[in-house]
Amino acid sequence: MGVADLGRIDDVIHGRMRLGIMVYLADAETADFTELKTALEATQGNLSVHLKKLEEAGFVTITKSFHNNKSLTRVAITGKGRLAFGAYLEALAGLIGGGSR
Repeated sequence: MGVADLGRIDDVIHGRMRLGIMVYLADAETADFTELKTALEATQGNLSVHLKKLEEAGFVTITKSFHNNKSLTRVAITGKGRLAFGAYLEALAGLIGGGSR
């Protein structure tokens, strides 16, 4: 382990905002857009860009609907996203303390 784990760090997850989204969804499973925006103190545009990148990687699904005549965007972590996040955490652990010298 150790420095070799650097290559296992998923660049899609590693960005600060995307990591925050994955941490939030790993716990909550699903969240609406406004909930994520508030929790992550993100702008609407910034959050949208990062969610799109996670969706393109297959790590989250985004569902748009209407509730009481208002648009509702829900985001959920996928099985692939959960596995990728677990692998990311393992690689990070290997970088910061798992290696013997």
